[in-house]
Amino acid sequence: MLDAGKTQETPTQEPLLEVNNIEVIYNHVILVLKGVSLSVPKGGIIALLGGNGAGKSTTLKAISNLLLSERGDVTKGTIKYRGESITNLSPATLVKRGVIQVMEGRHCFEHLTVEDNLMTGAYTRRDGKGAVAADLEMVYNYFPRLRERRKSQAGYTSGGEQQMIAIGRALMSRPEMVLLDEPSMGLAPQLVEEIFEIVKGLNEKEGVSFLLAEQNTNVALRYAHHGYILESGRVVMEGLASELRENPDVKEFYLGMSEEGRKSFRNVRSYRRRKRWLS
Repeated sequence: MLDAGKTQETPTQEPLLEVNNIEVIYNHVILVLKGVSLSVPKGGIIALLGGNGAGKSTTLKAISNLLLSERGDVTKGTIKYRGESITNLSPATLVKRGVIQVMEGRHCFEHLTVEDNLMTGAYTRRDGKGAVAADLEMVYNYFPRLRERRKSQAGYTSGGEQQMIAIGRALMSRPEMVLLDEPSMGLAPQLVEEIFEIVKGLNEKEGVSFLLAEQNTNVALRYAHHGYILESGRVVMEGLASELRENPDVKEFYLGMSEEGRKSFRNVRSYRRRKRWLS
């Protein structure tokens, strides 16, 4: 496990994902994202932080093109993966390109076994049964508990096991990048640490890049390389995870409580939002 004060430095490789000044509107009326920009380097773990309703999940869905099912649209800005626009690609095509989202809420096929759930992640692959079997073994090595429960119905597994199923199923598609939405939600602290340790191992050993949306700022900044903080659909602060952990405002607003309770960055006079929106 990483020591409490240690955070890896951001990888210096070329950007894998570039989100530039995007706006998202729901139902042609409700403006949810108001010029969000971020970058994920190859081999990076990037944390997207903020409270409930800040726009974290919407940002992930904009990248993975899952907004249409919720009557949402990207109305401004660009989203590029490996330098090419992916705004108009279907979620299935994105999976084939190497980008997959693990949705908030640990969605599983409850009536299927654990192993059958995992195998659904390999549906789009065409590299043979041997390669799929090897990746299934890899998933079981990262999640030994799933091996033990492989014949159990997914609907009868615990919340932590269902989160493992959801991540394992995503890994079966052989992703280059995983968009991970609220992995700690509803889990006991020990399980949260276990999930993040696995994310760290997948990043370091398998080369998987992660963009994770997370309300648990403390644990996210211990495992991420870089972080972006969202409030009301805008990025209000970004930086190395190690620097954000030591930032007094982040400590007060997200890692603890002041005497006056939680505040907003935008109401603090000492904070000057950076002019980072690109045209």
